[in-house]
Amino acid sequence: MKKIIAFFICIFSASTVLAMLPPLTPEQQAAADLAKAKTAYGDKVGAFKLCTIQNTLANRFKVAGTPAPAACAEVPPFVPPTAVTAAAPAAAAPAAAPAKK
Repeated sequence: MKKIIAFFICIFSASTVLAMLPPLTPEQQAAADLAKAKTAYGDKVGAFKLCTIQNTLANRFKVAGTPAPAACAEVPPFVPPTAVTAAAPAAAAPAAAPAKK
């Protein structure tokens, strides 16, 4: 019982610590987006390699009269995500009226 109570105390204290973290800077957000894009691209490459190996094995053990396995979709080269500059949202916003003196 003591272990369960200690576990919940740790969980609640960890959640409050994580809630107090400051927001990411634009550089950190860009780095996180790049890492996420690289991971997604790696998953696509892995799926393509798995598909080609499965097709090779299917062709090796293919029985006469069965259809050929479906072709694998080629993975395009990696393109890093484009960073939105701080000037772009400001340019899209309407111009403010000049203040009266």
